[in-house]
Amino acid sequence: QVQLVESGGGLVQAGDSLRLSCAASGRTFSSYAMGWFRQGPGTGREFVARISRSGGSTDYADSVKGRFTISRDSAKNTVYLQMNSLKVDDTAVYYCTAASYSGTRSRWYVLPDSYDFWGQGTQVTVSS
Repeated sequence: QVQLVESGGGLVQAGDSLRLSCAASGRTFSSYAMGWFRQGPGTGREFVARISRSGGSTDYADSVKGRFTISRDSAKNTVYLQMNSLKVDDTAVYYCTAASYSGTRSRWYVLPDSYDFWGQGTQVTVSS
């Protein structure tokens, strides 16, 4: 079992930055690829970013590429999402997630069902 606790959300203006954190506890942090998803009002859960177990590989949704950066600190069992140049469309609840999947299926990481554990979410609101 892995427990994930997100923090760092809040209300900001368009163009501002935020850094989300996700603290993981329980089983070995390095055993899991980590991801961030978001869910806006009236929408489904959308892939944002993922990072491999080693931290050497990352992927991003096209909508955030160049603005968001995912990283992980194994010493702190924490994964981060640095969000720059925020837009109103980035408003959503952001969820941290962990995956034990180690297969080769293409773009497996964009599917919520690929992940084993989820945090409770943190609200990010971007005003114009």
